[in-house]
Amino acid sequence: MTQRAPFQCIGVGEAQDLMSRGDALLLDVRDAASFSRGHIDGAQHVAMIGLTTVIQGTAKSRPIVICCYHGHASREYAQILSDFGFAKVYSVDGGYQSWSDRLRAAGVSPLDETLRQWLTEHGFPPGEVNAVIANRTTPLMKASHQGRSDMIRLLVAAGARLEATNADGNNALWLACVGSHLDVIDLLVESGIDIDNRNDNGATALMYAASSGKAGAVERLLAKGADTTPETLDGFTALDMVATAECLALLRSASRAVRKAEPSRASIATLDGASGS
Repeated sequence: MTQRAPFQCIGVGEAQDLMSRGDALLLDVRDAASFSRGHIDGAQHVAMIGLTTVIQGTAKSRPIVICCYHGHASREYAQILSDFGFAKVYSVDGGYQSWSDRLRAAGVSPLDETLRQWLTEHGFPPGEVNAVIANRTTPLMKASHQGRSDMIRLLVAAGARLEATNADGNNALWLACVGSHLDVIDLLVESGIDIDNRNDNGATALMYAASSGKAGAVERLLAKGADTTPETLDGFTALDMVATAECLALLRSASRAVRKAEPSRASIATLDGASGS
């Protein structure tokens, strides 16, 4: 077979530029298990045994970018495609490792295949961890409502915005309280979500949990430092909105603890003022 136009070895930056143009085909030639654990958004997995299908189904003029583990096996695939008459074939130096390192350095992580499938199942684009669907619901909100701490960990690692709010102004923590998912409340707070986020009516997750009689969520939010003093636009606090005796007892106890701490803070302020005089 006569050798045709030679393939080119390019860096990750050049490869990303090619992919951004929208017409290139990205082939990932690693093993299927590695591909499932994580791959570049938009990549198509292919093995040597399936390469003929790609050759027969792809226009010879289409640019093809090939990625393997570190940039060695991709050259073999690139040579074959060049031999079959493809004029724009590129092997990525450094392979998937270099590509993923570059994404991580930019604050982006290649998505786990399990997460991609979950996103698709729930109506989100497979590569968009901050996409929104009805009511401005994000993947993080959906996973929090479902109690999917496994998906939440993947979403946070992939750059999901903790500060995002839905059409009512509620963040993912509110949705975790709706489902009474205490482990998710812990995870979100530990990840840095605003525990005292106030929605369009001025209500916090603590207010919602108290008004819905979700004592477990109230207790967990208080343990994580939720503020009992915010008021809604109508002037109601979480204590004013309690629906059960359990929630009332928890909030009264928390309020007493706050009042006891206030004189101590005042005393400290007085001492500070005296020392500065």
